[in-house]
Amino acid sequence: MSQKNDEGKRSARAKMLEERAKQEAKARKKRQYGIIGAVLAVIVVLVAIGIVIQNGRSSSYNASSQAPGGTIGNTRLVVPVGATDAPSTVTVYEDPRCPACEQFETGMKQTMNKLLAEGKIQVQYHVVSFIDTHDNGSGSKNAANALGCAQNAGKFHDYHDVLYANQPDETNDAWADKTILISLAKQVPGLDSPSFESCVNGNAYGSWVTAVETDFNKSGYTSTPTVLLNGTPAYPSYKNQQISPAAFTTWVDAANKGKPLGTLPAASAQALASPTAHNNPAAPSPSGS
Repeated sequence: MSQKNDEGKRSARAKMLEERAKQEAKARKKRQYGIIGAVLAVIVVLVAIGIVIQNGRSSSYNASSQAPGGTIGNTRLVVPVGATDAPSTVTVYEDPRCPACEQFETGMKQTMNKLLAEGKIQVQYHVVSFIDTHDNGSGSKNAANALGCAQNAGKFHDYHDVLYANQPDETNDAWADKTILISLAKQVPGLDSPSFESCVNGNAYGSWVTAVETDFNKSGYTSTPTVLLNGTPAYPSYKNQQISPAAFTTWVDAANKGKPLGTLPAASAQALASPTAHNNPAAPSPSGS
């Protein structure tokens, strides 16, 4: 009887030890899984932080070092044309590939140049590039960068006019080829140069182009051209009146009534007033892009 009891006790003890070993093994596995999970969580967080940092670096924009010379505004995203003391400001958001922008520029070029030469307005350009996103292209961004290069060389307005005069069809991403943009600079006296070519090929103002587009996306405006006269929408109409060269001049004169005109350097005023600056006086189409 005593022997049977001893054997029973040893059997029970063995089972207890076996069960304890199983429980300890399960506990070790849980601890291991917990450690692995914690390590993986840390890795995920570190990767996410790295991505955020990298994105921040890739999209960073430093106005003091990455904006073309002569640009204005707190972050220097705006290209001004005309007298700084002009009594009226015309704000223009344009995409170089936008056909409606070309229609606006073609129809209003003579009127705008005359108003600029007379010191009645300053035009402030925002060069946006959203068509690339919709059409999976790169011509808008390339052209916007080239305009930044022209601005840095003091030739923005002339080169801007050349681009719109030679704008390809919207479905043709011709300006994905930067050599075309460089070739067009030959039509602007003093712009065609090794430095301009290097600026275009090197995408020198790519960060600026991205910053201008980001600003446009935050502006609340959704199409180009967006044209404002002293902050009030002026395209395709202004205070319920359809835009035309004559109407726009009337709107500006009314806004400027009793105010002194701005002053431009004589050479700049003469260039704007020259016959070569006054082409294609047809009224712009009110269609947008």
